[in-house]
Amino acid sequence: MPLIETVNLCQKRGERDILKNVNLQVEPGEVFALIGPTGAGKTTLLRLLDLIDVPTSGKIYFDGIDTAGSARMRLELRRRMAFVLQKPVVFNLSVYDNIAYGLKWRGIGGSRLRSRVEAALEMVGLAAEKGRNARSLSGGEVQRVAIARAIALEPEVLLLDEPTANLDPISAARIEELITSIIRHYATTIIMATHDMSQGHRLADRVGVLMDGELVQTGSSREVFTSPRNREVAEFVGVENIIDGVIISSEERVVTIESGGKLIEAISDYALGEKVSVCVRPEDITLALTRLSSSARNSFEGEITWVVSMGPLARVEVNCGFPLVALVTRRSAEEMGLAKGRRIYATFKATAAHVIRRN
Repeated sequence: MPLIETVNLCQKRGERDILKNVNLQVEPGEVFALIGPTGAGKTTLLRLLDLIDVPTSGKIYFDGIDTAGSARMRLELRRRMAFVLQKPVVFNLSVYDNIAYGLKWRGIGGSRLRSRVEAALEMVGLAAEKGRNARSLSGGEVQRVAIARAIALEPEVLLLDEPTANLDPISAARIEELITSIIRHYATTIIMATHDMSQGHRLADRVGVLMDGELVQTGSSREVFTSPRNREVAEFVGVENIIDGVIISSEERVVTIESGGKLIEAISDYALGEKVSVCVRPEDITLALTRLSSSARNSFEGEITWVVSMGPLARVEVNCGFPLVALVTRRSAEEMGLAKGRRIYATFKATAAHVIRRN
């Protein structure tokens, strides 16, 4: 049985639909990432799951219990969860007392309180700062205090709203390391909202893509990142190669797609004449100075229009009659002499071409 389940969950603000028929299941101990652009409704959904707000319609079940009950019952369920806000609030107290605050409210004191606070301080790496006023800390340290305050409660569900959104890269990396430690050391179910697709890919067991208030796709991070359901999801998760065309032949699920006079082979169940888009991730494209003799069904000659170094990688843009972007190692780019104006062959397998229907 899922620990958290929503059924046709809707939320309005005035006449505006913030969430539309969201159906979601999160299993005990799972790390689930809600990804989506700013304004998609991620924070609204987290607030509903934490029972801070009441939905316009639909149901939320926690451990099989319908949460649309009495205020007392909702409070009891809320105490099984902890919510870390995108911009957490710290009190004008020491780091230690900030972390102890929620425990005191729940009637926990003495040695139990001390052991939980000390353990949380160690987990977030702030044991040496426990006497400092929390308002004197940096943004990354404040976020760690907020996470420590949450895990000290030993929640069954930890909700994180954009945990690294306002942090510099070093602080963000430390928060990600902390979340990874929590995942490894606790059986806590984590639901995390983020607009950083790669963060969801790194941390989550499953991801859900929320766009314009609708949960448009859920699955493993690999499924969502390699097989986006529509063009909007593909663009959001960073599929740079999206080629429009029409299916002109099909044989045993191998389809041929015509695009601007070029033919692309892919695997698809779509019918003849269907207007589709072909999605190919840059890392699935191989570049060579001569046409390769391989099992890859798609090979196109083109001219390099741009090359940009990205650390150990190089991003290469090629005009093949349609634009393609490929990622190769910087060493390979240097050895092949890849530069603007050079002729090149871009190759990818039919299995690397994900086909989606055009609206």
